[in-house]
Amino acid sequence: MRLLSAGLIYVAVSTVTALLLGENAGGLNWSISFVSLIVGATVGIALFFLMPPTPIRLGPSTQSPAGTEGDDPLARYRSICLCLVGFVFAIFAFRSFCWLFYFEGENIDIQSPFNLGDLGLHLTYIKTFANGVSLWPDSPIYVYSKLRYPVGIDLFNGILTNLGFDLRPQLAATGLLASVATFYALYRWGGTFTVAGFLFNGGIAGYAFLQTHQFLDYQGTSHVSWKSIPLTMFVTQRGLLYAIPAGLLLLRQWRVKYGSDSDQENQLLPVWAEYILYATMPLFHIHTFIALSIVLVVLFLSRPPSRPPLFKLVAAAVLPAVIFVWLTTDKMHAGSILQWHLGWTQNVGELGMPFFWFWLFNFGVFLPLAIALVGIVARQEWNGLFGRQSSARQPKKLGPGLISSIIRRAHDFELSIDAAYLAAAVLIFLLTISVKTAPWEWDNIKLLIWAYFITLPILWNRMLIRWPFSARVGACLILFFSGFVSLIGGLAAGRPGYQFANRSETDFVAAAVRRLPLEARFAGFPTYNHPLLLSGRKMVCGYAGHLWTQGIADYATIESQLNNLMLGQGDWKKSARELQVRYLFWGTLEKTNYGNSTRPWEKQLPLVAQGAWGIIYDFGPSTKRY
Repeated sequence: MRLLSAGLIYVAVSTVTALLLGENAGGLNWSISFVSLIVGATVGIALFFLMPPTPIRLGPSTQSPAGTEGDDPLARYRSICLCLVGFVFAIFAFRSFCWLFYFEGENIDIQSPFNLGDLGLHLTYIKTFANGVSLWPDSPIYVYSKLRYPVGIDLFNGILTNLGFDLRPQLAATGLLASVATFYALYRWGGTFTVAGFLFNGGIAGYAFLQTHQFLDYQGTSHVSWKSIPLTMFVTQRGLLYAIPAGLLLLRQWRVKYGSDSDQENQLLPVWAEYILYATMPLFHIHTFIALSIVLVVLFLSRPPSRPPLFKLVAAAVLPAVIFVWLTTDKMHAGSILQWHLGWTQNVGELGMPFFWFWLFNFGVFLPLAIALVGIVARQEWNGLFGRQSSARQPKKLGPGLISSIIRRAHDFELSIDAAYLAAAVLIFLLTISVKTAPWEWDNIKLLIWAYFITLPILWNRMLIRWPFSARVGACLILFFSGFVSLIGGLAAGRPGYQFANRSETDFVAAAVRRLPLEARFAGFPTYNHPLLLSGRKMVCGYAGHLWTQGIADYATIESQLNNLMLGQGDWKKSARELQVRYLFWGTLEKTNYGNSTRPWEKQLPLVAQGAWGIIYDFGPSTKRY
């Protein structure tokens, strides 16, 4: 745990230091980036030596019921299961991140079709920070907004890029190290079963393999909501590279600290490290911060002895967390952040299905097992509340004596740590299916995965481990078969790759705009892989899907104005002034999508750069900037 904790603290402290110093200096530079990494490394090394070594175990301390370890047939195969799951995890990580994006002749290709839009956005943000723009920066994809996205991990990669590290191997190394951290964090949180649950989540879509006999990503289709977490979340949502291992580390910290795992007390994080990981989480992944906050609320309410330290943690974290939320939502201007919406994606477009079929198709037997688990744990907690009093001392009939006894016991009642965590998972699940936390309903999966991660080890330790050996094996096969088929099929589907951008065009555009002002905004065709965005330069509009998911409600109006400008219609100079355009870019995408343009700027605006990649025209410095 020492190395994992130190690595996460290194990333968090380096990123926040760069943000604070960059805010004061007007942006990143070589000195700020170098100092930030040194500060992060210093704090990470200090944490490493402050924590004692972690004893090697085969999972959490509750892996088997008391007295059954020696007789459990599964114990003999536990190391084999771990090695097999670890081997699949390694294949996934190597395949996904070593080919995250790569060069194929003149093309820049990517392995994952899910990453076409997301990777372009993250590359834009990384390059934006690396260029040294003023912090907190304007949005590079929308003219009237500050950047509204939890970009902590992109800022960290921006620091490295600013220091001269090549982006392609840097992102591959980041993904591989994050995979190792996630594997270990999952294992320490819930053992091999939880690691398998991360890799092979799914319902029944993958059972189509029994008919087709082909490994395909059956969960990656447009009508499946509970998609593969590794393929559609971990690879594409770069904030999860940090948020999943950090979130699991905090969950384990609180289980040990506020539970009864006294034999692991010496493995606790120092309070200051716990505070850093929790308080900075909104900068990396807001949904993970929400899930962790729900866990803290449940622990505060259900475990009275934990209230003083929990109150101190939350009180100290409130101010920085609010600041990070304020920054990453453009001062809370992101629309549709919280809206009442029942059923998650059950009634949304192609994802919609009848009630029972939706939950069965997407989650298979996991949901019935989870419901049964809630019943089992609730019954055990109820028996713990009233079972210790002998029946002879209990009132025979409902009356004042029994009522006062119930009230007295309820007042002093304390949930077990498993029950508290399971209650938090239930609340997270209910929030997911009741409230829309992003403009796109499917994005609630960023919350749903935390209800899933919390439930997995409790499901194993409180329920499945007590079943006969054959029943446990059968349950694991039924739970994970669909996800296994989809994962293997998804990894194989990315050959020979998907074209993302043209390498020479991107390089030439980056060189052409290098001497132009960093804060200048360009007019050009709005898409996710525009060479200007991949160079970290600001455009009037980016990809419409990104604008919508970031809560920018009026992007259609801006797109219409931009379209009139690029077509040369009406008072196009006035449109340029209103859109705060300094430069107009006319390249391959513009020629294709604005073929009917009258191009009046060719005779009226000075030309500042041109080449086979296109032409850049200058509206002049008098144009108002954001």
